[in-house]
Formats: sequence, structure tokens, C-alpha cells
Amino acid sequence: MKTPDNRPGNFVVPLFLILIALSGDLSLALDRAAASAALKKSVNFFRTKVGYHGAYLFRYSADLQKQEGEGLAYKTTGWIQPPGTPYVGEAYLEAYRLTGEPYLLDAANEVADALRLGQLRSGGWDNRFELDKQHRDKYNFRSGPERPQGRNQTTFDDNKTQSCLMFLMYLDEQLHFKNPQLSDVIHYSFQKCLAAQYPNGGWPQRFSEPPNPDDFPIRQATYPETWSRKYPKKKYGAYYTLNDNVLSDIINVLLEAHRIYGDEKLMGAARRSGDFLLLAQMPAPQPGWAQQYNAHMEPAWARKFEPPSITGGESQSAMRSLLKLYRATGDKKYLDPIPTALTYYRNSLLPGGNLARFYELKTNRPLYFTKDYKLTYSAADAPTHYTFVIKSKLEAIAQEYKTLRKTPANQLAPARKPATYQLNSRLENAVRKVIAELDERGAWVEKGKLRYHGADDDTNRVIDTKTFVKRMRILSQYISVSRDD
Repeated sequence: MKTPDNRPGNFVVPLFLILIALSGDLSLALDRAAASAALKKSVNFFRTKVGYHGAYLFRYSADLQKQEGEGLAYKTTGWIQPPGTPYVGEAYLEAYRLTGEPYLLDAANEVADALRLGQLRSGGWDNRFELDKQHRDKYNFRSGPERPQGRNQTTFDDNKTQSCLMFLMYLDEQLHFKNPQLSDVIHYSFQKCLAAQYPNGGWPQRFSEPPNPDDFPIRQATYPETWSRKYPKKKYGAYYTLNDNVLSDIINVLLEAHRIYGDEKLMGAARRSGDFLLLAQMPAPQPGWAQQYNAHMEPAWARKFEPPSITGGESQSAMRSLLKLYRATGDKKYLDPIPTALTYYRNSLLPGGNLARFYELKTNRPLYFTKDYKLTYSAADAPTHYTFVIKSKLEAIAQEYKTLRKTPANQLAPARKPATYQLNSRLENAVRKVIAELDERGAWVEKGKLRYHGADDDTNRVIDTKTFVKRMRILSQYISVSRDD
């Protein structure tokens, strides 16, 4: 699904998945006014009682006494990784487009201002930011006094800086570029981020300053002569990174930024990112991609459960990014790696039709870890916090490749069409359930635990940011298509 003007929103989930999770009173009387009142009540509560001046976390105890992101957090902390702060901001913005309610645009602007305060001098965002002065002193935020010793690492991991930029750009466009403070945050971020791109077009996982080009010569990917099966505990933030779809998310942002601002430097950076993917495709016998590469363009270790290997995960995103770049540029070189990669990965499918996350270099044997993080060829004792088997999307990629090969050059970029929603019984029933489950405060409370407060934490009812966004979307969609005659 797409956002209302056909943009790839980070927070969008298929409606049928939302409906499955809902329960409530189907007999509830329903009209547009009831849905509008519920939406306003829920947003007012989430904005003023749950969040903190536009900063949001992942989940909160039902009594709002405890909160967390992907780790412990203060009430005044904002988390970046979706479903954190930019995820909520983009949801507010989508709801505003659907309903036209000014308070939703106000809420989106508040999120943008919080992100402005969380922007680092290095140009992007860390995994979290702080709004309380006591905790802000630990960071080198652009909006505060310069603190050379403060934390100042922009991170692309887990769609962090990318999701911030995507939301801020969409808001800037919605405001017709009339907020100079917002535009300044965006353009400063791109200036710093583009300077961090490597000479070969690749990107680090995180950075605090531009790289020294002499340390990163342009090379074709190759296999290391040897590699240790024991975790070396080396820093990997500067490696050329595909892991967690870092590179694909960057390409998405650059292409959207070029569409919105028309700056050819942004398209140039996107093209160079694609050129890196051409360099990063491994030679025979495994013409796929690794999660990360060292400066010698060899697959390398990252975390203790991410060995040098060929990946069946991020490789699929790499192929989709190449197809997207072909759509945007018409340059057929971005199609060249696809056939050999598809053949290799089809021949590497596991029994059952899935792909391994990791394939051993040269032997192509699937690699796994035991729960005490020892490399093995068996999935029997794998940790559960990480996905070692990946769903294959190879046939969908192959079909898109086949279609693009036949598509005339002037039709490669599809026409932009707003998403449309229909009023039907499924949507109406979903709205009834959403309204019925809204408590007197305006909160959706559900069973759940806080993950980072220790084994003795007795929280069993939570307010979850994902749930808030999903249910706000249902109400917004209904309001956009309902008619009170």
C-alpha cells in the first residue's frame, strides 16, 4: 500500500492485517462525526499525555509511569527507529492529508520541531535524542551549544536518519517549502550525508565526519583469502553497509528527494549508490551480495551473529533497488546484475522455498548460529532474536525485471496516483471496533510487556505506538471516504 499521494510510507500496513487484530462492539452506531471525534480524542491523548513535545517511543505502560524504545528511555526521550518519532510524524501527516483536520498538521509540525532539536552536527540522527537539558548535554546537537566531546554519530542503521528525512521532506512539500527552519534541517542533513558517501558510491552504517578517500579505494568485490569463524570484535560502523537495508533505504530517500527538490546532486548520489551495488556483486560462484564489506571490498564480520557471507536477505532489497534505479534513470547497466543473481539465489533455495540469511563463502552452505553464538551448519539451536531464514521474493523480482525489460523508456516511471479507499462493511466494522476499544482517556490499551525493564517488572498492559498508528489510519481512511448526507 502507498500513502495518499502514492509515496512509500514507513508506517503503512495492509488494512486486512489490521482488521485481524481488532475486536470490539460491532453494534456501535457509526457516522463520520463519531469517527472524527474518536480520532481527535486519540491524537490529543497520544500527543499531550504519551509523547513529549513531539518525541515518541515504542511503548508505554498503561499508567504512563514507564516507557521504552529499543531500550530504556526517559519520558523526555525520542526514539528514531520506526515505530518511533518520524513514524508517528508521518502518520499524523497522512491523517491530515486524508481528513484535512488542522490539528493533525499541527501535530506533524510538532514532531518536525522535535526532530530539529534532535539533529546532530554531523547531519543526521542517532538512535535516540533527548529534550531534557540534563540529558542533552551528552550529545553534540546542532541546535545547542557545540560539544566536541558529545555523541555525534549519524546512523543509517534500521532506517533511522532515512526515516527522519523522508518524513521531513514530505512535510516540507506539504507546506509548499514555506517553513525555512524545516528546509534548513533537511538541506543541512543532505549536505553532511552526501559528504559521507564513499568514493565507490557505498555508505557507512554510521559516521561523524566525512571519510578520507585515500582509505577507501574503488575496487570490485572479492572473496577474502581466509576468514575467521570466530567473532573478531572489530568496529564495523565504517564498513560499506547493506545490512538492515541501509543502502536500499538511502536510495529510496535520494530518489524521493530528487523528485521533491530537483537537485541533480541527489540523483547523482543515488546513481553512485547503484554503481556501488554493481561493484559489490560477488564473482562466481556466488554472484550475490554480502551484508557488509571492509575497505578491501571483502565480506566482513559485523555483530557476533553476522559473519562474512553471502546474504539471502538484503540481496533481495539490493535487486529491488537496482530495478528502482533503472525506472528512475533508464540506464540498463542497473539491470545487468539481476539475471545471474536470480539464477544463483534460485539454486540456493532451502527445502521449503526460503533463503538462508547467510551462505558460507565459496561453499554456499547455509550458516547458522547456536544460542551461544557459535557458527554451525544446523538451524536446530539458533537464537530467536534474529531471522536466519528469509522468505524468498525471487519470483516477484523476476517478474518485475521481465516487465521492465519490455517497458518503453517513456513509461518506466509510473504515473503518480493518490491511493483510494472504499467505504465497505469491513472498514465500517473495523472503525466500530476501534472506537469501542478507545478508553475514556483516549488511549488504546492492550495486553503486553515492557521488554527492557527487567524480569521483575509487573507491567502487563501497555500503550503501543504501532497500535496507535494502525488505528489512527483506520479512522482517517473512514473519515476520508464516509459521507454524512
